[in-house]
Amino acid sequence: MPPAKPVARPLSPHVFIYRWPLAAILSILHRATGVGLAIGVLLLTWWVTAAAVGPSAFDQATGFIGSPIGLFFMMGFSLALFFHLCNGIRHLVWDAGRGFEKGTTATSNAIVIVAALTLTAVSWLLAWM
Repeated sequence: MPPAKPVARPLSPHVFIYRWPLAAILSILHRATGVGLAIGVLLLTWWVTAAAVGPSAFDQATGFIGSPIGLFFMMGFSLALFFHLCNGIRHLVWDAGRGFEKGTTATSNAIVIVAALTLTAVSWLLAWM
C-alpha cells in the first residue's frame, strides 16, 4: 500500500495578522536577557580574573572592554541587567496575583521599558562623568 499523501490544509488567516501583546514580548525578552546576563558575567569574570593574574592580562582585558565592541557588549549587558531587574519586579507583582488588568499591564509595560532605558542611560552618563 503506498504511503498516504499529505493533505494540503489551509493555514489560519490569523497566522499572518496576529500581533503579539507587548507583555508577551517583554516576557520573552525577560528570558532572553537572563541568558544574556549569564554570557555577560563571563566577560566580567574574565576581567576580574585578569586583574588577579597580573598587569599584562588586566591591560589586555581592559583594552578589549574599552574598545568599541567591548563598550557595545557592556552597554548591552547593562541594558539587559536593568531590563531584567525591572521586569523581574513586575513578575514578582504578578506572582502575588496583582497587575493583570489590561490597563495596569499596559502601564507596567511602559514603566518597565522607560525605567530600563533610564537606568541604563543614567548609569552610563555617571560612568563617563
